[in-house]
Amino acid sequence: MLDEGRIGSLVDRLANRVIWRLAPQRRRLETGVPLVSFTFDDVPDSALQAGATILEKHGARGTFYIAGGLAGRVEPERTLITPEGCRELVARGHEIGCHTYAHHRLRSIAGLAADLDRNAAYLKSVGVAATNFAFPYNAAWPLSRAELRRRYRTCRAGGEAINRGTVDPLMLKAVEIRQPERHAVALTRWIDEVLERPGWLIFFTHDIAPQPTPYGCTPETFDHLVRHAVEKGCHVLPVEQALDRLEW
Repeated sequence: MLDEGRIGSLVDRLANRVIWRLAPQRRRLETGVPLVSFTFDDVPDSALQAGATILEKHGARGTFYIAGGLAGRVEPERTLITPEGCRELVARGHEIGCHTYAHHRLRSIAGLAADLDRNAAYLKSVGVAATNFAFPYNAAWPLSRAELRRRYRTCRAGGEAINRGTVDPLMLKAVEIRQPERHAVALTRWIDEVLERPGWLIFFTHDIAPQPTPYGCTPETFDHLVRHAVEKGCHVLPVEQALDRLEW
């Protein structure tokens, strides 16, 4: 018998598959150059201290999806970014996106519009108006699409694929950077693939730390990926700048 957690995960996967297969509003993604975006969810403070610093070392910037309800939270394995940290990211030229306020799956947020308004108010307090969104837990929900379309240029999920051809802007696919280390280092193959056949490769991760959580990676791994993308000639851009490059 399936437990509640496994049932929830199954619902998430089915909802994502239905949207990817049946989404009616798509756009043509055409690019002659390989585009790569590095994004962060939840945004532990190590994503600022190490992740942003590594990107800047290579002349790049990233997109950091913030959930205001997590601000400053101290957890056993990580501490979440504070409002001051968000302001620092903005001052350093990085993009801030929305990750809801409550950081719950969309299907479990009773008042999605109110939650997004609350996060917009939080981001406004740090000087940001987010135009792009990432699903908490990469769990989309069909009934949320009208509200998300009204507010954001894009929504990012998971999917482990490069965005090419006909793409749903409200369901961009992304590749996760996470432990174990051997998996993370092997992710260079995605960069090589987007070089061979240009499209838009979006990476996502969480913490960047010497001893990362299962959902993050080490600074060495992150530096390896960013350096590889830059040295091979990819255009490494935050999500908003990639959209402008695509003229969406």
